[in-house]
Amino acid sequence: MRVLVTGGCGYIGSALVPRLVDDERVDEVVVLDSLDGGSPRALMGCVGDGLAFRRGDVREYGDVESAMRGADRVVHLAAITGAASTHGRREETFAVNRDGTENVLTAAGKLGVETVVFASSCNNYGRAASTEIDEETEQKPLNPYAESKVAGEKLLDDAADEYGFDATALRMSTNYGFAPGVRFNLVVNHFVFRALTDRPLTVYGDGDNWRPFVHVEDAARAYAHAVLRPDNWPERAYNVGADAENYRIADVAETVRDELGTDLEITYLEDEHPGPSYHVDFERLATTGFEPEWTLRDGVADLAERFRDRPTERATTPA
Repeated sequence: MRVLVTGGCGYIGSALVPRLVDDERVDEVVVLDSLDGGSPRALMGCVGDGLAFRRGDVREYGDVESAMRGADRVVHLAAITGAASTHGRREETFAVNRDGTENVLTAAGKLGVETVVFASSCNNYGRAASTEIDEETEQKPLNPYAESKVAGEKLLDDAADEYGFDATALRMSTNYGFAPGVRFNLVVNHFVFRALTDRPLTVYGDGDNWRPFVHVEDAARAYAHAVLRPDNWPERAYNVGADAENYRIADVAETVRDELGTDLEITYLEDEHPGPSYHVDFERLATTGFEPEWTLRDGVADLAERFRDRPTERATTPA
């Protein structure tokens, strides 16, 4: 089996690619990445006969088709992320997230790809009053990132119907935790770093908005499970996370403070763009046989430990 991962040098990609490279069912993993937001460090430990790297941009159809030739299955991660930051870059966000997705799906149809797994987001639900949001809940995106993901799901539906490949959108909870491509513009990771450097934990808004959270390693496991076992994922969309991992943002700040044993102040500031709020149900996910393993507290403790502990082995300086 040959699997293409777009955006494989990003946060989730840095946890997913090693998992696929090590899987005996996979002969080769091809990574397509522009390196605009990702880094080659995400591929450290993976380079060898089981990995091929193609530098390219999903906005360029030729780059996509070239990388996809010979691929059996595709995980499409490449995207502009950081939902709040996309308010000021709508055009660019849609060019990468929507138009890039159209290129991936067109190439998949043309080249006879069997399975496409698309990275979507629970952010798509916007500010929902219900605390039981399932995959049938109407999506009401509040930012260009989520709007582009909703548009991408529509393209996925149309392409799957036209070309006949297996297609699944994973509406991912908010990621956190350590991976080689770790990001710090995500709330949990950002709070952990601030707490470890003795700075107040800043919550924008009143902190009452809900979010589900999923560790990046669990996110990578979900993508691997979906692309390698597509028969287990027959529905077009799945929320990915765990019922017990829905938290209010204020509770996240308190969890980080408590887990790290600090007495840091939690401050509240007005939010120019009030963020989404969604308390999500994951009943459909359970039917796939996949189940997240990490809890928020475990992930916070692990990330803090990685900040504190120096590697025991370091490269020597050449003489």
